[in-house]
Order: sequence, then structure tokens, then C-alpha cells
Amino acid sequence: MQIIILGSGSPIPDPNRAGPATVLRTSAGDLLFDCGRGVLMRGAAAGVSAPGLRGLFLTHLHSDHITDLNDVITMRWAMTFAPTPLPIVGPVGTASVVASTETMLDLDIGYRLAHHEDLNWRPEEPVTEVTEGLVFEDGAVRITAAPTDHAPVHPTVGYRVEDGDKTVVIAGDTVPCAGLDALCQGADVLVHTVVRRDIIEALGVPRLIDVLDYHSTAQQAGETAARNGVGTLVLTHLVPAPQPNDEDEQPWLDQAAEQFSGPVIAARDLMTIEA
Repeated sequence: MQIIILGSGSPIPDPNRAGPATVLRTSAGDLLFDCGRGVLMRGAAAGVSAPGLRGLFLTHLHSDHITDLNDVITMRWAMTFAPTPLPIVGPVGTASVVASTETMLDLDIGYRLAHHEDLNWRPEEPVTEVTEGLVFEDGAVRITAAPTDHAPVHPTVGYRVEDGDKTVVIAGDTVPCAGLDALCQGADVLVHTVVRRDIIEALGVPRLIDVLDYHSTAQQAGETAARNGVGTLVLTHLVPAPQPNDEDEQPWLDQAAEQFSGPVIAARDLMTIEA
């Protein structure tokens, strides 16, 4: 199983980091987790396309994690040559967001239907809203969800993806919690969003300080990985984003390593990691 970081950024636009999005390349096909800013541009650079996706899995409905949902829906529809529904899995509220997105696209859908004789169906996105338990199964691939804690954003979920003897966890935005621990037990790789408390507190901007109470720090991500016997910890959605170089990323790795003795990786856009 391959982990492809399409976007390692945050809500703040960054020239080097697209919005949160991760693809797992599995024996069942490409599975996309979240669809932040620039997801399909990064996907084009990594050989990942909307028509090629087996499914889209949303961890929560914060804008930065669904910014390009409209692009994924449109390109899935417009770039296929037969009706090809895109399964979307996410927390309660996902069906409403998907329906609203399609409503927003209604004029564009009409234009394309009027222009292309061979395009005579509308986009279709069967939605499954989940809280916990098995959400996807195909051959050797099983995906389970569990509730995470990103309050007041509620509900939120993380995902455990098993493909044969390999396991990857996509944590999403969360503080340490029982649901995340359940997902992480013995995982080969944990992909975890993180913030730097020391930098944010030093900046002293109230709206930035607010993010500290519902995101894990690098140290807390390390604690979660250590507590649950994770093999490798991948830090992503880094706030505030460092420059993508070894010098700027090293303090993030050091803080996680205070709690976790295994390999720690600072995610960069288009990075590929073998599970």
C-alpha cells in the first residue's frame, strides 16, 4: 500500500502546500481521503485522477478539507464516458454538503449537458454517512471508521485502512481520544494532522490560539503513536506551515520524537510513502 500526500497544508493558502488530501493506493484502487485546495492539480502530478478513484472518504466538513469537492465531482463526471458514480463516505452532514455542492454546480451541469451529445447523465455521488464500524470492503481492503474529537466540529471520524497485512490510519483533525486510539492499534503508519503550540502561542493572535484546543500538537501525535504501537508517524496539515526543507521541518520531528521512538516523517506535497 502506498501513501501519496497530495496536500500537506492547512486553511491558510501556501505556495508550497495544497489543502489536506491523501491518496492510499491499494489493491482495490486509489482511495482519496479529504479533498482540500488543489487536490486534482496535485493528483495530476502524482498520476491520480478523479475518474480513477474508487471512493472519497471525508474526515469532517471543515472547509479546508472539502474545498475542492466540486472539482472532484465535476471532473469525475465530465471525464468519464459512461455513468460512473463516485462513492463518498463521511460523517453525518456529508449528504447535505454533497447535495448543496451539486446544486451550486447546477448551471454548469446544464451547460455541459446541452453542449455534449454523448454526455446525457448527471453526476451521481452515492453518500454513506458513518459514525463507526466497517465502511468499505473490497477483496483484501477493509476500511473502518471511528469517532474523533475536533469539537465543536461534530461529528468527525478517522479511518483505519487495512490491505492484506498492511494498515494505515488517516486521523483527520483531532485531539487525542479513545476513538483515535482504537483506530491506531498496531498500525504500520499513522497520518496525523498537527500544530506547533510553541509558535502559535508566541504569535499571540487570538484566532490562531483558538486552534490549539482542537488539534493535536506534534508531541501529542507522538504520544498517540507510541501508546498504540504505531510503526511510522507522518505529520501533515502542519500549522503554521514550515518551509518544505529539512531545517524548517526538523523541530516538528524533534517534538514528535520526544514521545515516539519510531520513524517520524514531515509530509510534503507529492511525497510517496510505502506502508
